[in-house]
Amino acid sequence: MSRISESPGETRRAKDAAPAADRTSRTAALVATAVALPVALLVGTLAFVNLAPDNSTATPAPSPSAARPQSTAPVEMAAPALAERPATVCRALLSQLPASIRDLPQRPVSAGPEQNAAYGDPALTVACGGTEPEVAPTDHIYLVNAVCWHGVEEADATVLTTLDRETAVTVRVPHFYGEALQWAAPIATTVVASVPSAGPVPSGCTS
Repeated sequence: MSRISESPGETRRAKDAAPAADRTSRTAALVATAVALPVALLVGTLAFVNLAPDNSTATPAPSPSAARPQSTAPVEMAAPALAERPATVCRALLSQLPASIRDLPQRPVSAGPEQNAAYGDPALTVACGGTEPEVAPTDHIYLVNAVCWHGVEEADATVLTTLDRETAVTVRVPHFYGEALQWAAPIATTVVASVPSAGPVPSGCTS
């Protein structure tokens, strides 16, 4: 039977190689652990961020209907002197105007409470006894609740003036409130009840 024997030098080299291999394996394992740990932590952090509920509260967008402080100070309005008949008609109109128009409460005026009224903030105003406007063929004319109105657009408001009444009534509706004619409707009802019709009705207002 043949026998394979190892020399003393070969035995020492084999013994020395084993610890070296062990050290290499341990070093590789430590490196792998050192690399894997931060990666695992990063993945865990990202997962937590993605899964965690968003408790932040977004700032609500401003709404035109949002509650805000409403001024109750007197509204600046002119009060030209009126002849006896227009003054009587205007007093009748002002005495029958409602305490509020839709959701706008009435406010005091700086002058002529017997011929002027104001509502809300910004102020929607009603002025009685002014001059009836001249109507051009291209002007806007509206029939609202049996009252003929002449419309003029200003920078910040629509101005509506009656064209078929004994005494002219002017309503100024800020653009803040949207469509002016819907605000003129309840005022027109009071105009019909208190200001007599007069003069020829413009063709644009015939029903």
